[in-house]
Amino acid sequence: MINTYQTSLAPPPVPPRLGRSHPVLIPTPLPSQGHSTSLIRFLVGVVLLQLFLSIGGFVLLYKNYNMETLLSSEGKVASHSSERQETSSRPLARMVVEQEPHALGPDYLQWDMTHSVRKGINYYHNSWLTILQPGDYYVYSRVTFSKGDPQNPLASKVKLRKNETGEEKTVMKAYCSMDSHSGSALIPRMCTASQGEVITLEKGNQLSLWVQDRSLVNYEDGATTFGMYKL
Repeated sequence: MINTYQTSLAPPPVPPRLGRSHPVLIPTPLPSQGHSTSLIRFLVGVVLLQLFLSIGGFVLLYKNYNMETLLSSEGKVASHSSERQETSSRPLARMVVEQEPHALGPDYLQWDMTHSVRKGINYYHNSWLTILQPGDYYVYSRVTFSKGDPQNPLASKVKLRKNETGEEKTVMKAYCSMDSHSGSALIPRMCTASQGEVITLEKGNQLSLWVQDRSLVNYEDGATTFGMYKL
């Protein structure tokens, strides 16, 4: 006969099986409200600092650009001013022919010093121009003839000499001629001999304008002139 034994005790726990892990949960405390506020303030501060630095850099670049533009403009103005000043101080002469020459015949034209323009160029006996600054000069002349020469073409020549007593030589010449069949009492015959050339001149050199006969020259305003300017 089998006897059945009953007890009220719980059965013993089952031991864990080997090679099987169980997750362990560790509770994490939630961040406090004060920590979150500090983090937000820090981030806002970083963003504002970046914004201020960007604005400051832009303002600095803008000021530098305006300064460079201003300096460039002032440099251009100063350059133009110096160029104008240099141009205005260059030697030049624009001679007006004397309306009633003292003598006629083959000689040098006389100039009206009252109405002529001269800067840095002297004159000698109302017919020669004296160079005071050496350099390259553009020399020009225009002679209008109102009468012809039956034997020779009408000529004008620019003469050069080293000084007042130097030997004269021709450095420029121009000719013109009149048609013997043209012109009348109401429409007189005229021709103009013009010339221009760059000449290297030294201090003390003298220039004058020669014609074969001053009685053939037209002395109206602007018809006959002589001049030069330093390049």
